[in-house]
Amino acid sequence: MSAILIFLLGYLNVGAQIENFFSAILVAFVLSVLNVMVRPILTIISIPITVVTLGLFLLVINAVIILLAGEVVSGFVVHGFWGGMMFSVCLSLAQTLVFGIIEKEEVSN
Repeated sequence: MSAILIFLLGYLNVGAQIENFFSAILVAFVLSVLNVMVRPILTIISIPITVVTLGLFLLVINAVIILLAGEVVSGFVVHGFWGGMMFSVCLSLAQTLVFGIIEKEEVSN
């Protein structure tokens, strides 16, 4: 599901551009690996600034993760830091909506 959302956001050129669906699958895989391995380290290192900014610095960490994925996957181009930030926020919102709808349908059945 995440690969489809990544492909749609990349196709709409929301802060990043993606070449094909295979690249979207690779980006989804790379993002999951980066979220498991790199994100916890960045989160622990940035605890003081995260507390001071009331958690908003986590958006910066998300943008950095998107930028790293753009460096790893050749078919995924991120348009700078703000592009990564916009792509990250849009992807988070889209995932929240889609997974919320799916969960709601599962509960009603």
